[in-house]
Amino acid sequence: MVTFAALFAVASAAIPTALAHGGVLAYANGGNWYQGWAPYNSPTGQTSIQRPWSTYNPITDATDPTVACNDDGTSGALQLTATVAAGSKITAYWNQVWPHPYGPQLTYLAQCPGSSCTGVNANTLKWFKIDEAGLLSGSVADGTWGAGKMIADNSSWTTTIPASVPSGNYLIRFETIALHSLPAQLYPECAQIQITGGGSLAPIASELVSFPGAYSNSDPGLTVNLYTEAAKTQTTYAIPGPPLYRGAAGASSGSTSPSSTSAPSSPTTSATAPASSTPVAGSVAQYGQCGGQGYNGPTVCVSPFVCNKLNDYFSQCL
Repeated sequence: MVTFAALFAVASAAIPTALAHGGVLAYANGGNWYQGWAPYNSPTGQTSIQRPWSTYNPITDATDPTVACNDDGTSGALQLTATVAAGSKITAYWNQVWPHPYGPQLTYLAQCPGSSCTGVNANTLKWFKIDEAGLLSGSVADGTWGAGKMIADNSSWTTTIPASVPSGNYLIRFETIALHSLPAQLYPECAQIQITGGGSLAPIASELVSFPGAYSNSDPGLTVNLYTEAAKTQTTYAIPGPPLYRGAAGASSGSTSPSSTSAPSSPTTSATAPASSTPVAGSVAQYGQCGGQGYNGPTVCVSPFVCNKLNDYFSQCL
């Protein structure tokens, strides 16, 4: 006979992993809000611009077949696509408060063949990097990182779609890499977008990579140890992946290797919720997290918003 204690032990074994990690839960662009995939809910009936993913656990092998989009590469049964203007900003929201401040932020695009990305496997695409932020200031051991800035900006990251990118259907891949443990922890998620009003600057061969393939487990940017004596004085960091796309803000013409320290390609001070309100009766703004297993922050939403449970791990002011 299975005892309650045994069932509790089995259930508890799975909980801490989910609570310690997470992923992108929503997106915003041009005044539009896009709810992400709910990984711990049934996929039946779910519809989102985000590609389906199933777990808050990190990817710890840079060659893992799921490293493109934290999934098997396929689109959802009810997959949506957001229309995004070239030159506009798009924000990804991680679960709050994101627990890993040491590591880089990266954003990639991959153009899909044909008239839609639906049905296109992410593992077959060629990706180019449009945004990166590594060690922004201080030392490797205790400096300010891109991930730390993401946390400070309401656990969100804002990227500008380069105006020079050709119009078409794309996957956008937001990624944060946590360096607090070895092997490094990769957290990528993808969404489908259609870029309109674009330019004519296609990425060149040296800017294009595949996932898996863009990173290796021996990359200096994935093997850095924050807890060594050397890390206390080291002030450079090699961001993984290809050089920035030439049309991205901050990209150097003719660059063939990632910069050791890179600031965000667009100011992330705009990465707060798109329609937040001044606190009145509560303290959590619109779109902010107000509950969920492991969440210890404020739970009362600014009027007139109400805390809505999206899944066991995330409730949001809507």
